[in-house]
Amino acid sequence: QGQLVESGGGSVQAGGSLRLSCAASGIRFSIRAMDWYRQAPGKQRELVATITDGGATTYDESVKGRFTISKIDNKNTMYLQMNSLKPEDTAVYYCHAVRFGGFHYWGQGTQVTVSS
Repeated sequence: QGQLVESGGGSVQAGGSLRLSCAASGIRFSIRAMDWYRQAPGKQRELVATITDGGATTYDESVKGRFTISKIDNKNTMYLQMNSLKPEDTAVYYCHAVRFGGFHYWGQGTQVTVSS
């Protein structure tokens, strides 16, 4: 029980923008932090951005200045605004959350494709 559902992926040309959403439901304990990961074909899953319960954010250097992570606590919703997209951003993007008890939740992933 408890799940994360991503949405907002799609196909855009380089320089375009997308906004990903993650909706959490059924999580019984407070969430310590939420993250966006991505995995490109043939690559390991990598951490893109993190936001803590207090609102502190962290970004991978490859997306810093282009992506913005945010959340709406009362709606159990997290967003990833992606601007100035590059072909190397092409990947399946996953929502992730960890509660204070240490349990992890993963979304099913949403495809982002950026053409040159």
